Amino acid sequence: MKKKDREKNNKKEPSAKGSSIKAKIIGITIPIIAVLVILMILLAYNISSRIIKTNARDLLNSSSSYQSSSIASWLDQNLSAFSMAKQTIEKTQPKPEALQKILNSTYGYNANYPDGLYVADMQGNVMKAANSEKNYANAKESIWFQEGLSRVNMRYGTAYKNENGESIVSASAILNDGTDNVRVISGDVSLARISIIVNSFVKMDKAAAFLVDSRDGTILAHRDASLVSQKLDTSNKDPLMSEVAKKLKARDYEGCDLADNLVGFDMIDGTDWVLISYIPEKIIHADVNSLGIQMGIIAVVALIILIVAIERAVHMIVKPVRSLTNTITTMADGDFTIDVNAKGRDEIGKMGRSVEDFIVSIRGMLHQIRGISDQVSNQSETTSGLSGEMYDAAQIQADSMTNLNNTVDQLSDSITEIAENATSLAMVVADTKTTSSQLENCITQTVAASEKGKSDMNHINMAMDTISNSIQKLDAAIGKVGAASEEITNIASVIGEIAEETNLLSLNASIEAARAGDAGKGFAVVASQIGKLAQTSTDSVENIVALISEITNLVQETVRQAAESIKNIDDSSEMIDTALKTFDVIFDDIHTTGELIEEIMEKMGQVDDVASNMAAISQEQAASTEEIHATSENMVVQANSIATGSQSVLDDAQKLSDSANTLTNQIARFKI
Repeated sequence: MKKKDREKNNKKEPSAKGSSIKAKIIGITIPIIAVLVILMILLAYNISSRIIKTNARDLLNSSSSYQSSSIASWLDQNLSAFSMAKQTIEKTQPKPEALQKILNSTYGYNANYPDGLYVADMQGNVMKAANSEKNYANAKESIWFQEGLSRVNMRYGTAYKNENGESIVSASAILNDGTDNVRVISGDVSLARISIIVNSFVKMDKAAAFLVDSRDGTILAHRDASLVSQKLDTSNKDPLMSEVAKKLKARDYEGCDLADNLVGFDMIDGTDWVLISYIPEKIIHADVNSLGIQMGIIAVVALIILIVAIERAVHMIVKPVRSLTNTITTMADGDFTIDVNAKGRDEIGKMGRSVEDFIVSIRGMLHQIRGISDQVSNQSETTSGLSGEMYDAAQIQADSMTNLNNTVDQLSDSITEIAENATSLAMVVADTKTTSSQLENCITQTVAASEKGKSDMNHINMAMDTISNSIQKLDAAIGKVGAASEEITNIASVIGEIAEETNLLSLNASIEAARAGDAGKGFAVVASQIGKLAQTSTDSVENIVALISEITNLVQETVRQAAESIKNIDDSSEMIDTALKTFDVIFDDIHTTGELIEEIMEKMGQVDDVASNMAAISQEQAASTEEIHATSENMVVQANSIATGSQSVLDDAQKLSDSANTLTNQIARFKI
């Protein structure tokens, strides 16, 4: 039976939740190899790309150099023919007829310049081949004539369009034919012909080239015929043309990458022309990309082969480890009856033999632990019983001491409360006695103040009587003044009447004096003075009457106010009399209150003595109760400590018993 179990254990696979060593090794190795392969592919791709680009640049430079040499050779060949014809004319210095024959012989001589040579002088006259149909109107102002005047040897000039609309470039120079007339000899080369040469001499597949005059940026040759004779500009819509224009403007003829193109520059010997050769980089990288795809396919195949090889190798290495893992898993389940078949001399073999030795040691140890566990279990049961009995006794004692302590605590609280109340009563009585003494002093002061107030009120009453008498006398005097004012008014009235009568008599005397004539003039003067005196008296009487009237009004107002003052004084006198009577009543009550307070002071002294004695006795009882309470608390603490210790012993005994049972259960799990 054990052998079958071991076979089952040996066939156990790792848990699905965990990851096997095989999966880990493959999971780590394969990504690393994949990354290395990808890095190698990328490195190979970059190296190949650089090599191919370098080779392409070299090939482009070689092609450009070959093109420029071929173009220069072609141009030199034509230029040599032009120069030879020029030298022949200058040596022979022919007559016009002979010169015409020479020019006729150049017509159709070479396909590069089918119209042959022609000669123009300062007067604008042009000699050309008889069969030539070209029109050389206004030759004196033409580009080829102006450029020819500036050089002795034949040389190519600036490209232009002739009168027939053809894009050409002329080789011209001054012709020294022995005459006094300045002449220029010239020969035309078609730019279309140059374009054919430029495009046909490209050695590199899918590369292109165009020819530019560096002096003004004129395109001399291009596969796009519409661009011939146009000028390069940095604002050109074509990015390549724009970048080339910048390079030519800077006189920089080094090969470089421009607008995703590999570009090479080469000067044409004997000219100011620049041959620009270029090839798109995507064409260069096409082979590299193809190579990259092939390398990627090879890498995928290699990875698949490596994965299979690594999986088989790891399987062979991990197989004994898996067997050992199954053995250890069986041991972890508690079965130590399993045997280990260790093979090999490597680390895994050593590990298997070590596990076998470990199983043997564990078997012996488990036998010893099982015996010790049984002994501990028996002892723990005995200890647990004794601890339970001790805990019950300690618990009963603790409960009894707790009840006693609670009773003593309540008694102590009651006595303490009585002592506090007695002390509070003694303090209240003492405070009341002190307050009564202060009240007695205040009442004594109040009696003295009342007596003084009563004396002051008597003085005020006497003063009010004196004021009333004085005002009455003033009223009588004012009455007399009023009577005198009336008499003065009557006298003034009489004086006024006398003045009026005197004034009438004066008026009558003046009338009579006027009747008497001269005899009455002196009497008239006297009458006039009497009239004035009477008028003055009347005015004075009116003033006196007005003043007396004002005095009378003032006297009447004074009389009215004096009457009101007398009435107010009478009212005040009545109020003072009432106050005097009230002071008498208050004075009698204060005396009675003082006598009662003296009696209260005597009683409060007796209560203070009783409260003080009661507080002292209560404090002594409270102190004794505190001592009893402290003793009771110590006994309760000791009882609780005993109960706690008993509980701890019981708990420890229970834990020991549980540990013994657990140990027994754990040992029972192992098969030995």
